[in-house]
Amino acid sequence: MAEEPGGDDPEAIESTLAALGGKYAARILAAADRPKSAQELSEELSVPIATCYRRIEELEDAGLLACEGRETSDRGRQMNVYRRTIDVAALSLDGADPQLSIDDRSDSDDSFRDR
Repeated sequence: MAEEPGGDDPEAIESTLAALGGKYAARILAAADRPKSAQELSEELSVPIATCYRRIEELEDAGLLACEGRETSDRGRQMNVYRRTIDVAALSLDGADPQLSIDDRSDSDDSFRDR
């Protein structure tokens, strides 16, 4: 189960930052503003497909990306589609312990269900 990103728990902050620190992770999150398959993300961002799947798994585990459902590809294959769960992440280094502030994605923009 994905953990809740953000807050003041040092382990949760480190886990979230580790997921964000992976090569292409931030680009994948930015591109997943609407539900997209790993193949779509890979092609759109020119990210190797195996790397894209690894980053998706890491981002899901950190609670930053979620599977929104399944779609059928042009070839008739079922594929998972993913969408980011957040809109903003801000790291504060003031004080003794870091703080991570996460703004969840607005549920008002629900383009997957409108398809």
